[in-house]
Amino acid sequence: MPAFPTAARAALADTQLRHNLAHATGTIRAKRAAVVGEVEEWEELRLAGAAVKEAALRDLETHLVRLEESLTARGATVHWARDAAEANEIVARVARDHGVDEVVKVKSMATQEIGLNEALAEHGIAAWETDLAELIVQLGDDLPSHILVPAIHRNRAEVREIFLRAMGSVGRPAPADLTDEPAVLAAAAREHLREKFLRAKVAVSGANFAVAETGTLVVVESEGNGRMCLTLPEVLVSVVGIEKVVPTFADLDPLLRLLPRSSTGERMNPYTSTWTGVTPGDGPQEVHVVLLDNGRTRALADDVGRQALRCIRCSACLNACPVYERTGGHAYGSVYPGPIGAILNPLMKGTGDPQTDSLPYASSLCGACFEVCPVRIDIPEVLVHLRSKVVDGHRGDTVPKAEAVAMKAAAYAFSDSRRLGWVEKASGLAGRALTRLGRTTLPGGRSAAGRIPGPGAAAWTGARDLPAPPRESFRAWWRRTDGGRS
Repeated sequence: MPAFPTAARAALADTQLRHNLAHATGTIRAKRAAVVGEVEEWEELRLAGAAVKEAALRDLETHLVRLEESLTARGATVHWARDAAEANEIVARVARDHGVDEVVKVKSMATQEIGLNEALAEHGIAAWETDLAELIVQLGDDLPSHILVPAIHRNRAEVREIFLRAMGSVGRPAPADLTDEPAVLAAAAREHLREKFLRAKVAVSGANFAVAETGTLVVVESEGNGRMCLTLPEVLVSVVGIEKVVPTFADLDPLLRLLPRSSTGERMNPYTSTWTGVTPGDGPQEVHVVLLDNGRTRALADDVGRQALRCIRCSACLNACPVYERTGGHAYGSVYPGPIGAILNPLMKGTGDPQTDSLPYASSLCGACFEVCPVRIDIPEVLVHLRSKVVDGHRGDTVPKAEAVAMKAAAYAFSDSRRLGWVEKASGLAGRALTRLGRTTLPGGRSAAGRIPGPGAAAWTGARDLPAPPRESFRAWWRRTDGGRS
């Protein structure tokens, strides 16, 4: 993937994409605001949710060990995966051991993160997405662009075309008379998936939360496909990020009240599934849990950035972000887009890659993301922190960046009053010249008429006003007027 500015420029040129995003995010924002407004103690609830997650992170090792003990005691097999390759190999091994060539999947960000579908395909195993939006993305040979609604960039006419074109090649075809009515599209997806649910022997899930005290895993969803995957197959493999652990069952209380209102704008989640190991005669009789690191301990070691691991994947920050609303999720180049992706990716992967390094700058720092975050992640604070890391990573460059040169020049001028005076005189002369030419901004900035320059303009001034220097500096005015008295 290219760096964010390049990818964003292409996204901004897609008017259909921008229309789809504006409509969808606006609708979700309004629903969320309405149901959040009903809760008088909403801020106290946010504080409680943040406290639960922070307490778990502060003693993560203890809670993970307890989680493993609780799961093992209830008949589950626990695996530890340091990275994506280890996690994928574990899931593939379980599938191969049972001789299957397909698995059904509950919507899972963790499995998207590690590229599980592609890894299983290399072993000749097809992984079928059962969430409606994930199914649309899969059938369209596309990439998810939103945490909650992966196909948010598609409208219903596009979905109809995808179903008609692709469903028949991987299972039950869509009806020939398929329309773009939402209920009709959902019915076609239901019929297509039903045969996969009934046939599958192995299912793969993630988990929204993992309770150390009891070994209980929790999945919340809105369609019921998760419930089918968690009950019908004989074998269940759950890939769970280590940050999903909470100490006790009671800790779920604030989190399960915060999540539905923040994500889908609902008072209560339609389907909340919990399972604790193996229950004889009920549900999967073989349960595997893969506890995934994949950069999370790197994020945990960052004193400022570790708060990002509180994230409960509600996507409220995406829906509130003016940058995401205009560019969509693909521009971020990751399964985690939007403000949370702009901090999670550098924290888990580290800085140094141009694409990853561009993400902390994919924000206006307006603070809307923090205002809506149900667990009070101060995303703007982390963005600024990560920007400093990106800058620090380039201090030893043989050829310094233009920004670094400009800052060194400014430091040189500001460190001596005489040099600063020379700069002020020069800027005053430039201001007089530009005024005579009728310019109100420096070259590269917006003109007086508000025209935005083309791609060749300076990156900073390409979308910002940069006023021409004043004809007289403050210090010159101060001397001329005797401190403003004359």
